[in-house]
Amino acid sequence: MKIAVCGSIATDHLMTYQGRFTDSLIPDALDKISLSFLVEDLQVRRGGIGANISFGMAKLGHRPILVGSVGEDFGSYRSWLERHGVDCSHVHVSETRHTARFVCTTDTEMAQIATFYAGAMSEAREIELGPIVDAVGGLDLVVVSPDDPEAMLRHCAECRSRGLRFVSDPSQQLAFMDGDSIRRLVDGAYYLVTNEYEAALTEQKTGWSAEEILDRVSYRVITHGRDGASIHAKGQDSIHVPIAKPVERVDPTGVGDAFRAGFLTGLAWELDHERSAQIGSMLAGCVLETVGTQEYDFSRAQFLDRFGTAYGQAAADEVAPHLGLAG
Repeated sequence: MKIAVCGSIATDHLMTYQGRFTDSLIPDALDKISLSFLVEDLQVRRGGIGANISFGMAKLGHRPILVGSVGEDFGSYRSWLERHGVDCSHVHVSETRHTARFVCTTDTEMAQIATFYAGAMSEAREIELGPIVDAVGGLDLVVVSPDDPEAMLRHCAECRSRGLRFVSDPSQQLAFMDGDSIRRLVDGAYYLVTNEYEAALTEQKTGWSAEEILDRVSYRVITHGRDGASIHAKGQDSIHVPIAKPVERVDPTGVGDAFRAGFLTGLAWELDHERSAQIGSMLAGCVLETVGTQEYDFSRAQFLDRFGTAYGQAAADEVAPHLGLAG
């Protein structure tokens, strides 16, 4: 299965605050908020949702096609992704802007305050999927993850016009987009993927109920943090998949991206939705235990051992023939 992942490509600046943000918030003065937090650690990591998803898929042995826009400073990052199995041949390089930056501070309660600089990402709206489809001999699935909003709308529209199955993963952009734009991202999606809060926000902004959304998409995938993930389809029983325990919580940045990477890889292996979501939950746990969204590592034996512990030996035996890892 050929999967193109459209989305942001960025450098992450991750900081850790040894305290709780909420201790510094005054409910009656939030309109005058002016705060700074002294952090003890700074990690500069590779990131961006499109790149994170692609890295996770490649880590499991699939070769995704990354589609996004970067600056001329992307050279070493490109080498990293390609060395790990990501096809970067269709990444657009801006002549005037730097690669996007994500700056995030996490407190001891895993709450986060973040800022995102779009930079070259704004040129993603100039990317057409047609030439990519022709170059790779067709696409089985196009993932439309958070990116320049106009690029996301363009990719979804092009998928509909070309009859390409697409995954709508609006995530963080839901907060900035209006109801009409979100409806255009949702309508006709083969999979709509959000977390629990984003699912409620999607319904609020579109004015569509959960049932009405299921009239417009084939499958709806919702992640629930510690409570795992669920998959819904009209006229079918919902599937619930618990998280892969045990997990040491270190940094939540990129956990949702890893779930999507594992879920998509399971689909590429033609596994069912339950098994695919289990792979996603397993990979999400690996990211949660690591600082940085692409810094996790494991051998084939380690992955299968943990997967079998979490979901049973039969599940591990089903995944084993597809897993492209050494050891």
